[in-house]
Amino acid sequence: MNQEEIMQILPHRAPMLLVEQVEQQDDWAVGHYHVRGDEFFLQGHFPGNPVVPGVILCEMLAQSACVLMKDQMVPGKLPVYTGLNNVKFRSPVRPGDTVETRCRIRRAKHPFYFAEGTVTVGQRLCVSAEFSFAITGV
Repeated sequence: MNQEEIMQILPHRAPMLLVEQVEQQDDWAVGHYHVRGDEFFLQGHFPGNPVVPGVILCEMLAQSACVLMKDQMVPGKLPVYTGLNNVKFRSPVRPGDTVETRCRIRRAKHPFYFAEGTVTVGQRLCVSAEFSFAITGV
């Protein structure tokens, strides 16, 4: 699924659409984003040593997971974070890196969804997290 197809599911738009492609592999959503270096979130974080903020990496996970609920993501619905648990930042993500997100829904009680996922660059684990969100009306 490319960005045009992702935008049919998610309400996010530039500059906050943070996945370039996502595919569903069985129960898992696998997303990708190439960090170019000119993104707004790198300006000032940190001068001369740019690092993608952890909160941005967590947002990439959540956006990737939303494709697993594409049937519930109809017009007028909005996915919002309700929690982040056991988040571990293990390695920095920098310009030139291609991020891969892998996440799955562990359980759901609509409108709440409980997920887990990882962010990697190549074979390097950068983030692991459990998170939850709700699909609400606008």
